[in-house]
Amino acid sequence: MVRITDYKNVKKEDGKDFNMLIVQGGIESLVSKKTGRIYFTMRKANVTTTFDETTCKSLIGTELPGTIQKINCEPYEYTVEDTGEVLTLTHNWQYIDPDVINADIQIIKEELVN
Repeated sequence: MVRITDYKNVKKEDGKDFNMLIVQGGIESLVSKKTGRIYFTMRKANVTTTFDETTCKSLIGTELPGTIQKINCEPYEYTVEDTGEVLTLTHNWQYIDPDVINADIQIIKEELVN
């Protein structure tokens, strides 16, 4: 399960605005590479929407089925807000709903049969 924790308004290059929901997964325990000690974290992902701001606000706190998973992608630069350090990343975190993915697979299979 994931929970909608916030939203943000984004302006596209063409000047149009849209809203993204910020979803957060459950608590995970990991081992620090530096110290070897366990720490807790929660994964976050941004999901685009067609919702207006009022709808986005009303959805905060809603739980959804699915998980947040690390997905490989083309390299891109990311600036760490606290330090200004620029990193090159080759992954992002995406919300995955297995019911939707399985439905898409079924639709594709049906299209191939017809």
